[in-house]
Amino acid sequence: MHVQEWLDTVPAAAVYVVVALVIGLESLGIPLPGEIILVSAALLSSQHGGIDPVVLGACASAGAVIGDSIGYAIGRKGGRPLLAWLGRKFPKHFSEGHVATAERSFQKWGMWAVFFGRFVALLRIFAGPLAGVLRMPYWKFLIANVLGGIVWAGGTTAVIYYVGVVAEDWLKRFSWLGLVVAVLIGIASMLIVKRRASKAQQTPEPVTAGE
Repeated sequence: MHVQEWLDTVPAAAVYVVVALVIGLESLGIPLPGEIILVSAALLSSQHGGIDPVVLGACASAGAVIGDSIGYAIGRKGGRPLLAWLGRKFPKHFSEGHVATAERSFQKWGMWAVFFGRFVALLRIFAGPLAGVLRMPYWKFLIANVLGGIVWAGGTTAVIYYVGVVAEDWLKRFSWLGLVVAVLIGIASMLIVKRRASKAQQTPEPVTAGE
């Protein structure tokens, strides 16, 4: 079942809990679709009077901040062996290459890596545990964590909510003919992009001298 359809079947209070829990676990370091859940819930709030977008954004922000803080504590205590263990358990997300990429980002950007990591799926999972492993001062981590969590969770909720409201109002006024045309344009665009991507994959890479 689609995420939004599933969320529509549970009470509003449960939606708040699910969003906070999934985002919190993702921020803690467990690879879960936190952003998909948040976007689906925010879109649902634009169509469902029982779900308050302000409460939803607050719950998402709380889950993000608390989850990241727990991840930081676990990373600080577990150190490098923790990353090695995660790499064995979740090789797709915690491979040596991903860990190295995230670590370079932290070493280069520091607090900004925690803040902007909220907006990048890979860093969103890594931010808390890796900041703890690298022993970033907690006060720096906390400032970036709180600001990043509020801006990402609150901002995403607000943007998706208003987009949903506008889209619903627009579709109500839209003629069926116009809707069909819009769908056909969307399908055609998707097919064109897919075809170009397929051609790009089939194009052989140039061989450099000495290979």
